[in-house]
Amino acid sequence: MSAVAAKIAGAVLSDERGRKAVSWILVALFSPLILLIAFLCALGAGGSEHNSAAVKASFYGSAFTEQIPAAYRAHISDIQAAFSALDAEIASVNAAAEDETIDAIRVKAAFYALCAGDDAPSAISPEQFVACFYTTEVRTRTVEVTDPDTGESSTEKEEYTVNVPVSLETAYRNLAALRGREISGDDRDNVSRIYTMISGPVDGAVPVIGTGSGGSGGAGYGSYESGSGFSTGFDGLELSDPETKNAADLAAYARFAWENGWGYCWGTIGYVMTPAFLNSKAAQYPEGVGDKRDIIERLWMGHRTTDCVGLIKSYGWYTSDTQSIDYNSHGMPDFSANQLFYTASESGPVSTIPEIPGLAVWQDGHIGVYVGGGEVIEAMGTNYGIVKTKLANRTFTHWLKVAYIKYE
Repeated sequence: MSAVAAKIAGAVLSDERGRKAVSWILVALFSPLILLIAFLCALGAGGSEHNSAAVKASFYGSAFTEQIPAAYRAHISDIQAAFSALDAEIASVNAAAEDETIDAIRVKAAFYALCAGDDAPSAISPEQFVACFYTTEVRTRTVEVTDPDTGESSTEKEEYTVNVPVSLETAYRNLAALRGREISGDDRDNVSRIYTMISGPVDGAVPVIGTGSGGSGGAGYGSYESGSGFSTGFDGLELSDPETKNAADLAAYARFAWENGWGYCWGTIGYVMTPAFLNSKAAQYPEGVGDKRDIIERLWMGHRTTDCVGLIKSYGWYTSDTQSIDYNSHGMPDFSANQLFYTASESGPVSTIPEIPGLAVWQDGHIGVYVGGGEVIEAMGTNYGIVKTKLANRTFTHWLKVAYIKYE
C-alpha cells in the first residue's frame, strides 16, 4: 500500500497545483504516513509552498496544530536535531580557523537538500558531513618563550594546524563521495534556493513599486542617500559605552559605516575588500559574489564591505580597544537576518515602531538599522553599498530589538 501511495504522491506532486490541492486530501483519505511520503516527495521541488514551509519549520521551528500528522512533526524534529549537531560541529571547526570560517547556513542548506529525505537525518555523522566543507593547513608562527631557569625571553617558530573552508565545488565533490552518488545540478539548485530562503536575497534591496527615486536613489528602490565620505579606519567612531553592546552605539556604528562609504559584498562583515579577499569570497559564494565580481571590483575594492546582517554583526564583533572586527566575539552569534528576527527579544509590526535609534527593521531575508527620525541605514545591495533611506519608502514589515543588544 505504501509503495502505491508513494507513486501516487510523486505523480501528483510533480505538478504545483496538484501539490496544493491534495496535501490535506491525503490526510483525510490515507494516513499520517502518506502525508509524510508526500512531504518527502516535495523535498525535491524546491519552489513549492509545501517545501518552503517544511524548510522554514526545520530551520526556525513551528507551532504545529494537532491536525498535522505526528510522523510529519517527528521528521521535522529529527532534522532540527541534526541541525543542532551540525551547529555544534561547525562551531568547533571554526574555533580552529583564522581568516575564513565555514558558513553554517550553507552547510545546513546542503544537508537539508541532500539528507532531509533520509529515514533518520539525525543519524548522519555531523563530523563527516561538516568535514566536506573544510580542509586543514599546517602553518608556522613565531611565539615568545621564557627560559624557566634564567627567566630570559626569546622567540622561536612553531607549527600549528588551521581549519580552512574549501570552495563550494570541492565541497560538492566531497559530499558526492560521502553520499555515494553524484551531486546533480538539481541538487545544487535546491541548495541555492534553500540558502537564499534562509539567508535572504543576494542583494538586500527590494523594489518599492511607485516610489520613484531621490537623492542618489535608483529607480524602483525608493529614495536613498549614499554617504559622502570614505575611510577604512575607525578613527572618528564615537561610542557612548564601548564596553557594552547597546542600541545607541549600534545606531552610531551604522551611521559611521554610511558616512565612510562602506560597500556591499554578500557574506562580508566589515573587512576591507582586497583582491585576495574577493577571490576567497567568490569561491565561497559563486552566486552572489562570483557573478558580481566586476561590480565589486569597480565600486568597492579598497572599501570596507558588508551585507545587510553583516552590518549588525560587525558592530557586535567590533572591539574598540584594538579597532578590529573579531568574528564570533562579544556574545554575538553568526546569525542570518531571519535568525535575528526570530530570536528578537521584542518585535512588532513596523507601523508600531518606537522612536528608539538602534532598533533593527526587518523583512523576510533583509534587515537594516533604524537610526531615528524615520531613517534607516542598510546595506542595500552590490550596486548601492551602505545607504540611508526613509523607513516610509521601504518595504520593511517589522521592527525588532536584537537579542544581543542592550536597550534601555
